[in-house]
Amino acid sequence: MLELFPNYLNSNFLIVISAAIIDRLIGDPVNWLHPVQVIGWIVSQFTNLVLIKDPVNTRIPRFSPLIMKMLGIVLGVSVILGSGIISWLIAIAASQVHPALAIAFSSILLAACFAGRSLRDAAFSILTVLQTGNIENARQELSRYVGRDTDNLSEVEILRAVLETVTENAIDAVTSPLFYALLGSLLFPYGGVTLAIAYKAASTLDSMVGYRESPYTDLGWFSAKTDDILTWLPCRLTVITLAILSGKPIYVWNLCQRDAHKDPSPNSGWSECVYAAILQVQLGGENYYRGIVKQKPLLGDRIDEIAPSKIQQAILLTQASFLIWLSLTLSIAIFVQRFTPIY
Repeated sequence: MLELFPNYLNSNFLIVISAAIIDRLIGDPVNWLHPVQVIGWIVSQFTNLVLIKDPVNTRIPRFSPLIMKMLGIVLGVSVILGSGIISWLIAIAASQVHPALAIAFSSILLAACFAGRSLRDAAFSILTVLQTGNIENARQELSRYVGRDTDNLSEVEILRAVLETVTENAIDAVTSPLFYALLGSLLFPYGGVTLAIAYKAASTLDSMVGYRESPYTDLGWFSAKTDDILTWLPCRLTVITLAILSGKPIYVWNLCQRDAHKDPSPNSGWSECVYAAILQVQLGGENYYRGIVKQKPLLGDRIDEIAPSKIQQAILLTQASFLIWLSLTLSIAIFVQRFTPIY
């Protein structure tokens, strides 16, 4: 099959397929250095320079709002572009030693961008503990993966937290990295790993500094906006894919149009709402963060209760979307190659 493609497409698609297999079979080994850890370390060092601690040990901006915004642009551009360019240069350097080395390196690095296995394992680890009936241990296990307070959550609230985590991260951690991996693979040699790593850098920046609250209001605005923009298209494509998979695309799309905009994020509301519509459950409600209550908008209609089977179904839907995108892109590339005249 791959002999149909130009040389760089052969390698690029082999890398994407290999990365998908690695993520499916292995995921992210605990003791391996993850690229997000490296990116996170760089962002932390930068924030330590531009944020200072006041007498009560609260972090405050070192400079004026305008300068902090400019520093936010510098941080965002340098980390996103730098991550992608460094990954590409390493792949190119490896290819000079041997093409197989570049493919192996790029496959492993790209697999780290796909968090499908990690997301599934995290959800199942919580469900496994919950099934033992030890709700305290289930709360502790959940606290490893979510930012909300878990100390007083009931079983129903734990299940909602797991499903919200699975559905929100399906876009950020699975389909969006795949979208950029496939796009980059079509554009230039080792483009898949380059664009996917750049996207993961944007996502990491958003999760670390992309907050409206102080002290990140000015420093993180650029990172937050960039992540919103980069995620917008793959998010909508995921919603369309899932709506078609559901067998009731018009119903799902209309419900998303009704509820998704209630979430202040231009993407998270759509991500959670499409799963809520398909699973016929309701997401959102009251959450606590460091003891402070935050009311999240209600998404979907509460036709069924959230249950472990619903979470498993959500994971399967994400996996199906991943495989469909991968297969469809390969099919289109084969079709174009076969019917493109050679002069």
